[in-house]
Amino acid sequence: MKRLEPVSKIMTKQLITLSLNDNLYKAEQLFKENNIRHIPVLEGKKLIGMLSHSDLERISFLDSFDSKEIEIDNAVYEMFDIQQIMIKNLVTINSNISVKSTAEILAKNQFHSLPIVDDNELVGMVTTTDLLNYLLKQYELEAKKEELI
Repeated sequence: MKRLEPVSKIMTKQLITLSLNDNLYKAEQLFKENNIRHIPVLEGKKLIGMLSHSDLERISFLDSFDSKEIEIDNAVYEMFDIQQIMIKNLVTINSNISVKSTAEILAKNQFHSLPIVDDNELVGMVTTTDLLNYLLKQYELEAKKEELI
């Protein structure tokens, strides 16, 4: 297993992002269409916050099917904006940090994602799913090596 591989090898580089000018309707649509759980919020190229799917769930009835509840969603979405809901005090990492150190930060803080910032610019994001997929790949590689022996 590669012990010091940088997180840049496993991070997601093509990111879906929001700006403060976007609304919660757009955020909900992006979560659903892209099957994602976290969206960085940018001001220009600068990361200023993170909106998670669970942030929206806290203020709405996101998975409701009742038309009355959908009307409540609409009213709630108009009461709040992205800046009010997003997490502002983010922990970020740079793209050179090791996958192991990234996993330690996620586990210690019970985070599910970390934005990756180089030179004050968002360059990627890593999630617990990225880490699990990396681990599975490493196990598969180890198993193939053992088969060759």
